[in-house]
Amino acid sequence: MDVISQLQEQVNTVASVAFNTFGSLQRDAPSVRLSASYPEPPPTAAEDASSFAEQPKLMSAALVKAAKQVLLSELFFFFDALVAGLPLPEGGEEAQLKRIADLQAENDAVGQELQKQLEAAEKELKLVQELFSQATDNCFNLKKPE
Repeated sequence: MDVISQLQEQVNTVASVAFNTFGSLQRDAPSVRLSASYPEPPPTAAEDASSFAEQPKLMSAALVKAAKQVLLSELFFFFDALVAGLPLPEGGEEAQLKRIADLQAENDAVGQELQKQLEAAEKELKLVQELFSQATDNCFNLKKPE
């Protein structure tokens, strides 16, 4: 059975559980007085009321379970589609390991270059902070800049 058919079957299961839940709630719900002009609805047996109180909980649990199954199936379908869209590795495991080693070497070289740039930027920042400090001191002391 293909994935689409499985999804359709599970969606049908959710719909069936939902229809059964709503139908049972409509059928088994205790009577409610709609207006003061209507007579009081007939009392229900105590056992009917207790079974009705549990019925929505059981049916909602079944509905949630069916919905979760559909969601899981959709996630698996989505991941299968993603995996199917990935390019196939070329050259086998050795080529992949070589590619990983090349990428690691490139990453190390870029990391070293970034470290050098960071150190240069920190030196420049210290110089700018010193110049700013001197400028503020000169402004407070009313000295002319040198």
